[in-house]
Amino acid sequence: MECLLGLLKVRVMRGLNLAICDPLTHSSDPYVVLRHGSQKVKSSIRYHSINPEWNEELTLSITNMMLPVKIEVFDKDTFTKDDSMGDAEFGILDFVEIAKQDHSHLGDGAVMKTIHPDKENCFAAESHITWKDGKVSQDIVLKLRNTETGEIILHLQWVSIPGVSR
Repeated sequence: MECLLGLLKVRVMRGLNLAICDPLTHSSDPYVVLRHGSQKVKSSIRYHSINPEWNEELTLSITNMMLPVKIEVFDKDTFTKDDSMGDAEFGILDFVEIAKQDHSHLGDGAVMKTIHPDKENCFAAESHITWKDGKVSQDIVLKLRNTETGEIILHLQWVSIPGVSR
């Protein structure tokens, strides 16, 4: 059995400029699926929108910080298989390693690391791992792959488990 390192709260904030999958209405009915290892969590569906606002918190149990979090966006269809609207992924190694450190000496709002967009990640903009309100958090804008357009905005927050060593 793998050791639980902590919980990763992923707030799915919104989607921007997502693909139009329903040509009659010039919109889509998107939802987001997050995967980490064998875990799978899903947002609610936002009907008739290519710029959906979710503001939903999904939680993943982290046992292996080497595995990325994978994101898929789908268009909900009633009578056929849901359409893929793109995918992305992001690594959590830096985030988890920083989250497991002692931060008692840091001031609120301290930036602990900046991650820049590059060929190795799906980031659409630079992202800061910060210490805010006594928690390690990160805002991420991901550019969706395997589609013509679309970005997903996420907010990550680490939850330590009492009794789990740093």
